[in-house]
Amino acid sequence: MGRYLLLIFIVVPILEIAVFIQAGELIGLWPTLGGIVLTAVVGVTLLRWQGIKTLQRAQANMAEGTVPISPMAEGVALVAAGALLLTPGFVTDSFGFLLLVPAVRQRIGAYLVKNMTVMTSAQGGFSPQPPPPGGSTQGGGTGKHGQPIEAEYEDISDGPPNPDTPWRKD
Repeated sequence: MGRYLLLIFIVVPILEIAVFIQAGELIGLWPTLGGIVLTAVVGVTLLRWQGIKTLQRAQANMAEGTVPISPMAEGVALVAAGALLLTPGFVTDSFGFLLLVPAVRQRIGAYLVKNMTVMTSAQGGFSPQPPPPGGSTQGGGTGKHGQPIEAEYEDISDGPPNPDTPWRKD
């Protein structure tokens, strides 16, 4: 983690300064500053358009009853693109624009989904399958240190409300 912080906070700004100096010598001060502002404006406009399309895909997935994992992972890539595009510099803008290419973003999203881990039971619980309709079910999982956790529960969502249940609001 320390290497990444070194890269982000020391190497990237030095690289950006070097590119600013070279661009300033090549095209002049004002065109260089204009290029920085122009890339930020164009980048944010493209980011907004791509973000709206990704949000629409996520909403369509939810309307179909599926979890919008891919659009959410692409949304993470779009957030990173936004941060890179708003950071002044040609190098960061290049990486930000690269994240706006749908094929690149989809590959990064697929990588994030593939390497995603899910915290289980000790951190709030997760079950990849819904419980069977009605009746008691026994389930198991693993706790913080790999110990099995056994539980019994009853699905009461289809039944009449129980006024004795303090957390239920009807």
